[in-house]
Amino acid sequence: MDQVKVGLVGLGTIGAGVAQILLERGRAFGPKVGVELLLARVAELDRAKIRKAKVPAKLVAKNADEIIDDPDIQIVIELIGGIHPAREIILSALKKGKHVVTANKALLAAHGDTIFKTARKAGRCISFEASVGGGIPVIGALRDGLAANGIQTIFGIVNGTTNYILTQMTQADKTYADALGEAQEKGYAEADPTADVSGADSTHKLAILARIGFGMRIDYHKIYREGIDKIHLEDLQDALKLGYVLKLLAIGKRQGSQLELRVHPTLLPMDHPLAMVNGVYNAIGISGDWVGSTMFYGRGAGREPTTSAVVADVIDVALGRAPITFSKRGCFSSKPKMARLMDITKIKTRYFLRINVIDRPGVLAKISGVLGRNEISIASVVQPEWRHGKLVPLVMMTHTAMSGHVRRAMRQIDCLDVVKGKSRLIRVEG
Repeated sequence: MDQVKVGLVGLGTIGAGVAQILLERGRAFGPKVGVELLLARVAELDRAKIRKAKVPAKLVAKNADEIIDDPDIQIVIELIGGIHPAREIILSALKKGKHVVTANKALLAAHGDTIFKTARKAGRCISFEASVGGGIPVIGALRDGLAANGIQTIFGIVNGTTNYILTQMTQADKTYADALGEAQEKGYAEADPTADVSGADSTHKLAILARIGFGMRIDYHKIYREGIDKIHLEDLQDALKLGYVLKLLAIGKRQGSQLELRVHPTLLPMDHPLAMVNGVYNAIGISGDWVGSTMFYGRGAGREPTTSAVVADVIDVALGRAPITFSKRGCFSSKPKMARLMDITKIKTRYFLRINVIDRPGVLAKISGVLGRNEISIASVVQPEWRHGKLVPLVMMTHTAMSGHVRRAMRQIDCLDVVKGKSRLIRVEG
């Protein structure tokens, strides 16, 4: 029975889970998958984490270099996250002839080209199923299971933290601040939730999925992004009355020679499959020209599902499947051209508009006039009973309109004397 020695860098939540599985089941994988996994060395600066993970003292390395320089270790697992020193550790491991497994989506989105080039030059691979969707095998599905297809769309919820917050706001009428606080108390959100609520985490994941699915290199800095941190409870309440639910979506669409890549809060009809995905769950829809529409659903984050994905990658590398796939697939080479991304102002969707206006004759006529001059037609209008002289919300749903036209119209509307404060808009899909 073949035995593969593994080195682990990082004993955070996921790292501790990986260490536990490898220590308890590494050798037992033999009869099941055909190879035994031996955790040979672990590097972690925080001694408390080492004690908590119950890693035997004889396995603790002084630093990551000690693992990278060990000629017997064949696979290095990087689970410290962030850009530095994770980038240097991964590149050094590849150059030393190690295969690498990681869950580091931010690093892959920002430095994927360099990492993939280094791995291929060294004749090694990097596997990263856990970087998107936790335990959902969406990367493997895009890379292998749907390989016969020309991918048309990638469309889904890829961040469990924001989905939990929006679910609490929708179902329990909690404010954004209260829902975020609850998510932090339950461990679903970090003390600093910026990466999640700003949409940055979802943008990293979309960049990775788009590279594999569409076969092009992606400059993730150019992906349009909005977060949920400026969403108001009344927006969700008004949308519900119209039959819509709010989700933070990562959207990728092939549009001729260009790609439409965007991350932002999106209203979906209540009967849309993604509208029913709640809590910390993720769901990613992928459409191919032969397979049609598919959906991948599951726990998108957390210790157990992410640990499961990391260990599955280690097994795939140890069996020799991952190195073959990595060396052959063009999306991991320097050959793919850089994708041309559509200008967000040219993208067409429907819109939800919320405008605070003064009760005054002719208000609706003024606003509809601005919309009409900008080629935007109104699908429906909802307004509460007018109270003379009071400030009231005017809620509108538009037909499909160009983003640039809508933005221009909203700037003009906000300048009207009957409008108070900054109006809000949310895109609508489905």
